[in-house]
Amino acid sequence: MNVERTFEPGLEPGTVDELIQRAHLAMEVYENRDQERVDQAVRAVAWSIFRPDRARMLAELAVEDTGLGNVESKVVKNTRKTFGTLRDLLRAKTVGVIEEDPARGLVKFGKPVGVVGAVCPSTNPSATPVNKAMMALKGGNAVIIAPSPAGCRTTETAVNCMRSELARSGHPPDLVQLLPAPVSKHATRELVEKVDLAVVTGSQNNVQSAMRSGTVAIGVGPGNVPVIIDSSADLDAAAGKIADSKTFDNATSCSSENALVILDDVYDAAIAALERAGGWRCSPDQRDRVAARHWRNGILNREVIAKDADVAAEIFELPKEAASRRFFMVEELEPDGIGGFADEKLSLVLTVYRAADFEGAQRIVRRILEIKGRGHSVGIHTRNARHARKLAMDTDVVRVLVNQAHTFGNGGSFDNAMPFTLSMGGGTWAGNTISENLNHRHFINITHLVSTIPEDRPSELDLFGPYWDRYGK
Repeated sequence: MNVERTFEPGLEPGTVDELIQRAHLAMEVYENRDQERVDQAVRAVAWSIFRPDRARMLAELAVEDTGLGNVESKVVKNTRKTFGTLRDLLRAKTVGVIEEDPARGLVKFGKPVGVVGAVCPSTNPSATPVNKAMMALKGGNAVIIAPSPAGCRTTETAVNCMRSELARSGHPPDLVQLLPAPVSKHATRELVEKVDLAVVTGSQNNVQSAMRSGTVAIGVGPGNVPVIIDSSADLDAAAGKIADSKTFDNATSCSSENALVILDDVYDAAIAALERAGGWRCSPDQRDRVAARHWRNGILNREVIAKDADVAAEIFELPKEAASRRFFMVEELEPDGIGGFADEKLSLVLTVYRAADFEGAQRIVRRILEIKGRGHSVGIHTRNARHARKLAMDTDVVRVLVNQAHTFGNGGSFDNAMPFTLSMGGGTWAGNTISENLNHRHFINITHLVSTIPEDRPSELDLFGPYWDRYGK
């Protein structure tokens, strides 16, 4: 689709102002009042990364650029997340009439929020930009993506793929643009300040900066997931799910298990199950070497983050047999603090605690979340529904996953009700504006058409009666 472009005088190519003007011009010719056309644009963006050759190419490029994670996991992430998100989006109405309720005299119209600025992390330099672009276009918007410095080349390639598919399907390519290199905090901050909506994933510095920008902003808090294994759990099933989840993309996900809290009466059996699933149980001396090399002056050692098990084992100076295992367990008595084993690790190191009973396990979980991850999520492996409900009732998190591989379930799954996403809000507990998974609803404004209905006015007795009965008038 062609459109004559007239730009304000004095705009330098590639500047934030020019990118935003291009986005507005693209929105003018985007058929964003037609749900079918909008859905075709979303399909185009999804196909840009789901196509098998591109899914692998972008996965390989991401690992090459950032040194984080592994190719096979990123191929899965590029395809599974995209496919699940597309499923969710195609089932939703977002433009024009999105809901009618004649009994209440109410009609809702979905409308764009405008130009979206999407700040993306190095851990997912292709999957996250496409995920956010799909949601933004579903709402009838345009999006400008700000990449991380480490993942800039991968994100630029992903954006070019999206633009190519949009053009092929008759949509303006400028619906998706990239904040160009060199990537800088200044340019990213300027973008956040000038767009209509900022959606920020990645470092908490970026999230907090966006929240202070004056722009309507959606940010997500850090993960640091603790998971309880209680006395009723199927230990081998739990261990298998934890191992698969912990090792996926070398633990780059914010939803990766960072700590296990195991009840005392099944502790030894659970450790044995985890060893069968590929875990290496560190001795006290080995635990000390892991601690000394995992952090440098309280800061995560980038040589360890998201590295393969054999690479990490060598850095930690673990025995040769440890290098062939999938992940490493360190046992702690109590959560320590920032820069310790209770903190988010982004590595194949899994901290394990022993709890005398379920109440003790909950106490340890709360302490871990106070250190980092409050609001994000927890998990539990159990056959006791009361334990799961009590954990949800007592813990200040948005998500409590039961008997699931946390990385695969937290951001949406085909066998749970969570929307597919790569950005998970933590509510006010985490300083976030959303307490759910980022989804299409966050990318639309809603106009309410309100008509009169038969009066719905209860009596005073209906409303105050229970109070009067107990306390009098």
